[in-house]
Amino acid sequence: MGIYQGKDLRKITGGRRRPHRKNRKYELGRFPTLTMVSTKEKVVAIRVRGGNIKIRLKRAKYANVVDPETGEAKKAEILRVVETPANREYARRNIITKGAIIETSEGLAKVTSRPGQDGVVNAVLLKEEVEV
Repeated sequence: MGIYQGKDLRKITGGRRRPHRKNRKYELGRFPTLTMVSTKEKVVAIRVRGGNIKIRLKRAKYANVVDPETGEAKKAEILRVVETPANREYARRNIITKGAIIETSEGLAKVTSRPGQDGVVNAVLLKEEVEV
């Protein structure tokens, strides 16, 4: 089963549109990566349109955490996902997305990269404690 990313199925108002042609190869999408916190790292390279390579991070153990006050970057171990704006269920399943707040060995940090597309978890250390 493919993921279709064409824009010709519905009108802006929500009404249906009749197909005037078949689906095209360039309109194909993929399932989301759903990067999870794990004890081992797992990175996969996939070929995308135009022959380019996209690095997907399937399992993450470490994050590059930057302290905004000093500007220092450290490699910190990810302990768990505290909350994520994408989906409440993702925090329960320890799935990392951009904007997620993760608990690391350095403290709480906010993810600034897209792990499923960049292949790495970059985060910024938070000063204040977030209520859980």
